Amino acid sequence: MEALVAQYKLAHKSVGFVPTMGYLHEGHASLLRQSALENDVTVCSIFVNPTQFNNPEDFLLYPKDEVNDVLLLKENGCLVLFAPENDFVNEILEVSLDLKGVDKVLEGEFRPGHFRGMVNIVSLLFQIVSPNKAYFGQKDFQQLFIVQKLVAQNFPEIGIVASPTIREESGLAMSSRNARLSAAQREQATKIAKALHLAKSLAKEKRSVSAIKEELRFKFFNNDDLRLEYLEIVDAQTLLPLTDFSFPSRSVVCVAAYAGKVRLIDNMSINS
Repeated sequence: MEALVAQYKLAHKSVGFVPTMGYLHEGHASLLRQSALENDVTVCSIFVNPTQFNNPEDFLLYPKDEVNDVLLLKENGCLVLFAPENDFVNEILEVSLDLKGVDKVLEGEFRPGHFRGMVNIVSLLFQIVSPNKAYFGQKDFQQLFIVQKLVAQNFPEIGIVASPTIREESGLAMSSRNARLSAAQREQATKIAKALHLAKSLAKEKRSVSAIKEELRFKFFNNDDLRLEYLEIVDAQTLLPLTDFSFPSRSVVCVAAYAGKVRLIDNMSINS
């Protein structure tokens, strides 16, 4: 992979990179198409990184479909697939990165070690692929935030391109984990997007942060069909929870919830 990228660089070709864990869907396809428009060569990596799973069962059940993944890559402008074997995990090294606590809130609070594993693998992939630009979806808002910190500190030559969350017709954010949902669970999971849209409407009505969170919990997460793990409204620049909207800042409502055993996350900007 490194030798191939070196050839592209010698030919003065720009490289776009989309790192994934496979079981690709339209969300990934949108990143690939954007990269293909903006770069001479698009590279996609597929590697299910065990070091970023705090739940071993989640790692074992993570869906895989190599045949359809390759078809999707070919149909959406990807020229190179980098799919290392499982022992690639032995190449991962610990990266020193001062995140000032943003890896301990939201996902970090409930998935200890997740972001350490994510930062280490993304850092290794960036070293190998050496892209001009790398593409990430905003559904993993906190991950995107931390990748931007990683790049600012260790890879200033790489441009990070953030793309909007791609949703199913029902509003459910596209995710590889959606494949594990039953029909009933999928229906329940649509409440997450409905909650985010309601938060946006209530914020426009100047409702308080606490009132918005209370109403969302009551309307959408008040039974066992969809078990809420966290619901927070945070400052997009710091990821710190907000108590009010009294100062100019972009705010984001972030949710994690379980539909059955499937953990789903989503977020939405609720003011400008």
